[in-house]
Amino acid sequence: MNPDALQPLLRHLGETVIGAEEPARMLLTALLADGHVLIEGAPGIGKTTLAHTLATSMGGTFKRVQFTPDLLPSDILGYNLYRSVRGEFEFIPGPVFANCLLADEINRTSPRVQSALLESMNEGKVTIDGVTRTLPRPFMVIATQNDTHSAGTFPLPEPQLDRFLLSLEMTLPNAERQAEIILSHASRAGAEPSAPDCKLSPENVLQLQARAAQVPVSPAIAQYITSLCETLRQLAGSDQSVSIRASLAILRAARANAFLESAPAVHPDHVQAIFPAVMRHRILADQSFDPLELIGMALAKTAIP
Repeated sequence: MNPDALQPLLRHLGETVIGAEEPARMLLTALLADGHVLIEGAPGIGKTTLAHTLATSMGGTFKRVQFTPDLLPSDILGYNLYRSVRGEFEFIPGPVFANCLLADEINRTSPRVQSALLESMNEGKVTIDGVTRTLPRPFMVIATQNDTHSAGTFPLPEPQLDRFLLSLEMTLPNAERQAEIILSHASRAGAEPSAPDCKLSPENVLQLQARAAQVPVSPAIAQYITSLCETLRQLAGSDQSVSIRASLAILRAARANAFLESAPAVHPDHVQAIFPAVMRHRILADQSFDPLELIGMALAKTAIP
């Protein structure tokens, strides 16, 4: 499929959640890169709506899990139920068996439950009672996170954070956009937004992901990504601040960004556009530094090829 087929979907996402054009673009970038997304923001700004619109527009199944302190891993992954009539166990799949899973308020539950998603996010599989089951493809986790200073939240384990390709922040739009949102809802009078001109099937998404993964990357761009990561490690004061998985995440996201723009190859501006979203949740920096400040410094200090 041609990347131009994504433009109606991109417009549809922007029309559904007014003022969220950049998060919508990043969500599509993550989808093309076969990655997962962590969204931070206050309640009521459209995080769930944006995720649901993307899932339904790609023709896949959408499941939502509200993460709470009493949640169990089986509530997400599924479990084996004994059927006495048949004298055998039956597997009851959990909501993770979907094309798009919305993990709402993921840091409201314990790290043990958060870690239940590690295998599914990393390998697209789930192992229960020694049996491994493959998840449907495409598979994407979109997680929302409360402010880390909110009461009743747990920090996400570093391995969990590293499985997210992108981290986005959705903020309250300005007053002009807020008025536009009110008028939009008033004119619809409760009606749902119109469907996108081009609705993708899961098979279409897999084809687009395959094409995005083939966008050429020159040695100069590979060196640029490496230099950015090295600079960021130095600024953060630790070699462990940026993993190799993070470097590969930059590559995947930059390719997807270039493909979304119909570019013939990855250019430095494609890397720069996704670098903050790839790195903001991965930095292990001193508390006196804002991760985005370090990211900005790394971009400024690294020579552009």
